[in-house]
Amino acid sequence: MTTQNKTFPKISVVTPSYNCRDLITHTINSVLGQHYPNLEYIIIDGGSTDGTAEIIDQFASKLSYWHSQKDHGQYDAINQGFAKSAGEIMCWLNADDMFLPNSLFVVAEIFMQLQEIEWISSLQPGSWDANGYLANIASLPGFSKQAFMDGLYLPTTTKKGYWLQQESTFWRRSLWEKAGSAIPNYHLAGDFALWCKFYEFAELTGVTYPLGGFRMISGQRSEDYKSYLKEAKTALDMTRKKLNWSAKETNNLIYSNLRSIPRVGEFLKSHYGYKGSYIFKEDMKSIDSHWSVHQKTFLP
Repeated sequence: MTTQNKTFPKISVVTPSYNCRDLITHTINSVLGQHYPNLEYIIIDGGSTDGTAEIIDQFASKLSYWHSQKDHGQYDAINQGFAKSAGEIMCWLNADDMFLPNSLFVVAEIFMQLQEIEWISSLQPGSWDANGYLANIASLPGFSKQAFMDGLYLPTTTKKGYWLQQESTFWRRSLWEKAGSAIPNYHLAGDFALWCKFYEFAELTGVTYPLGGFRMISGQRSEDYKSYLKEAKTALDMTRKKLNWSAKETNNLIYSNLRSIPRVGEFLKSHYGYKGSYIFKEDMKSIDSHWSVHQKTFLP
């Protein structure tokens, strides 16, 4: 990775925080430690009482903005942060999650080289354990609007469902503005509701590099799985209705064991698969290699 003779786009990263004293330093360092040359890092703390604000203040000179005062929850804090941002590329990183090294450079290069791309997410989302050790890199088959609208990315407890990982999702400000310049007002599933809004205007493209990771901590809001799923289903149903979209009922075929049979699997893929876009590095051995987009059909 080299920064010579490059003009990097401004990336706005917003971190909402509340009483996360033992975690916030790792999150901040995962952002600032990349030394991305055109970073706008904003932290909105909800009035922490455990010393979190004092830790954030130690990084104040490297932040574009921060405050610690009462708000109306996580998504209100994120919206406040984005309202103060100006970056061409946007994302948020919760105060218990982390970026992977150099991920901001990967994101910047992709958006610079592929002007037609409006939002991206990693097909290899990471997970950190409670100690901050990288515990897992998952593998997603691909992204497509049809798959999303069919409910493939609703969070489930089975292998049939996949997460569209918020920590690894980035978008252009122009898409944010088209989608209303705010995360929808949900208690838990604001991220999923935002993806619903984005899909009204643009296709999501998968990146074949890991970008970020979710940190697994006991007592997280995400443990309220049933409430999150209920909200996510509500957001998806609203989007389906708005777009007059009918889910493909035949897609239940691709979840069967029949796809393990070569000829049958190819038949299912060609008739019931989803078409997705994938961003690849053309030559991993070359410093000056470019990113390119390829289309392919995938089965979940």
